[in-house]
Amino acid sequence: MPRHQSKAQKDTIQRVMHEFKHGELERKGGQNVKNPKQAIAIALHEAGASKYESPKKNKQNLRETKAKQRRGQTSQARTEGRKAARPHAASKDGKTRAELYAEAKHRNIPGRSKMSKHDLERALHK
Repeated sequence: MPRHQSKAQKDTIQRVMHEFKHGELERKGGQNVKNPKQAIAIALHEAGASKYESPKKNKQNLRETKAKQRRGQTSQARTEGRKAARPHAASKDGKTRAELYAEAKHRNIPGRSKMSKHDLERALHK
């Protein structure tokens, strides 16, 4: 593992550990990761900072991870219902999910806590 990590590597490790903390980190087979040491190994692998792989392979791993983040294919992006590249995207009306949720709460719409931003927009515009 290199002594100094780039910002991209640090961000990737932070994201993967966040996913682990919230029970969202999955192995390739689809099972959730429960072992913290395994989560660290996955984080270092995705960040391209593993001491067990060649520098060329580490660069390739980081490149693949960044592409996955841009496409919004991380567990964190799927769970939050948005792409990681656009963390505070506004709706058609320019409202965030929090604002839509507050309006749904005011109107007493059932099931609002489990609705995505898109679902809240549809429920409010009926």
